[in-house]
Amino acid sequence: MSRFAPLALAAILLTAAAGGVGGWIGVQYGLRQAAPHPGLDAALHHELKLAPDQNARIETLERDFAGRRRALEAEMEAANRDLAAALRERHAYGPEARKAIDRFHAAMGQLQEATIEHVLAMRAVLTPEQAARFDKTISEALASDPR
Repeated sequence: MSRFAPLALAAILLTAAAGGVGGWIGVQYGLRQAAPHPGLDAALHHELKLAPDQNARIETLERDFAGRRRALEAEMEAANRDLAAALRERHAYGPEARKAIDRFHAAMGQLQEATIEHVLAMRAVLTPEQAARFDKTISEALASDPR
């Protein structure tokens, strides 16, 4: 056994651990970025004084979106598991790692698009006055620093 073997083994283990931590951080960041702003729900259900029919329509939209969101979040988590496995097995930024990262980015992009479509679908239910207040909340949420 070479005198460098323990050092090489430590480097490999450190690389695998860093890959796993990086994957976990990526999922957490992606989920935080994709999550609707907490002020949006309060604006919709408390500040805008929705009529019963508006509330029912928005609840249907929210229920439908929740399923789509869960599916895309699960895809992002699966992609990060694949990334962790690729790094653990190859200890390199190879084709498997690139494929997992591309898969994660695709799911995150789809989630962001679905979120915007969902927000616009909810906006379509509102009166012009409600929509103006809703737009202000959306603008503030998108411009805020998530940290």
